[in-house]
Amino acid sequence: MAEVHSRAARASGATLYGGASSSADSSRRAAEQLGFERWYANADDLLADDAIDVVHICTPNSTHAHLALKAIERGKHVICEKPLATSAADARRLTDAADLAGLTATVPFVYRYHPMVREARARMASGEVGTLLSIHGSYLQDWLLEPTDDNWRVDRTLGGPSRAFADIGSHLVDLVEFVTGDRIATVNATTRTVFSQRSQNRNIATEDLVAVVVKTAGGAVGTLLISQVAPGRKNALVLEIAGDRQSIRFDQEQPEILWIGQRSGSMQLLRDGDRLDATAARISPLPAGHPLGYQDAFNAFVADSYVAIAGDAPDGLPVFADGLRQAQITEGVLRSAIDGTWEDVSVAALAQEAALS
Repeated sequence: MAEVHSRAARASGATLYGGASSSADSSRRAAEQLGFERWYANADDLLADDAIDVVHICTPNSTHAHLALKAIERGKHVICEKPLATSAADARRLTDAADLAGLTATVPFVYRYHPMVREARARMASGEVGTLLSIHGSYLQDWLLEPTDDNWRVDRTLGGPSRAFADIGSHLVDLVEFVTGDRIATVNATTRTVFSQRSQNRNIATEDLVAVVVKTAGGAVGTLLISQVAPGRKNALVLEIAGDRQSIRFDQEQPEILWIGQRSGSMQLLRDGDRLDATAARISPLPAGHPLGYQDAFNAFVADSYVAIAGDAPDGLPVFADGLRQAQITEGVLRSAIDGTWEDVSVAALAQEAALS
């Protein structure tokens, strides 16, 4: 992810001043590989450098909260990989600290930055889709399909108590709420860990796949399926929402197209900045027929983060509060999977819970 962040930072006009990794040797290697001007023996040395204005945190999940809080305390703006933290309590502390310090603090829910996602959102907001009735979404991958497949994310001490949901399900849920403008109110979930041991990790407790039934504050119902063991699926993030007038469907692996369904027929809307809503056209820099992809979406997110640092308020920028929201929903999903009950993840319930804690 540091490579993706680095490319986006350069595209946005940033100077890659320096970097730090888990050791002095790895910091030096990373600096050479990514083209930093210098390297630091550790994160503390990097954060102590007043020449640095914004810090990108691309480290294992369990280190996010500690590093992000240190960066905020040093007055740095922060772009922190998701999950923002491995607990909702830590995510709230980070959100509050950034707000109190008046710093820009963002989380890369970058699928918001596909123009056709913004077009879908605009069509929902305008009423073209009508009253939201149902949601169907999935995020499927296969990179952990075999028992010999392994990664640090499998270890809950590094990745946190949730893997598939926190890692990729959070993207799906963020899109659901961002596109529809409706909030998920309750969840009922089941999880499965297919392999209790892999090539390097044993006694694995984090989930390989999750199925969630959701109800929204507005009364819509939906199903979400998240899996990292779905053969042939690489990054199959799909969101389909049905209103009482239209259905709309976005497929991240075909991001130039928005499918629009009506009872009288359906159509495919192709990305064309001259014909899209202004909010979609803003992040559609290439002419129609020249495909935009994941790195373009990431570039647009980082550019908006830097614009926010400069004092603007770009529409749709995912901030620490959005990272907190996903941490709260993740905990609700895990509780539901353990208890077999519906969990209240409504904004009001979570606000009340926070006030009592």
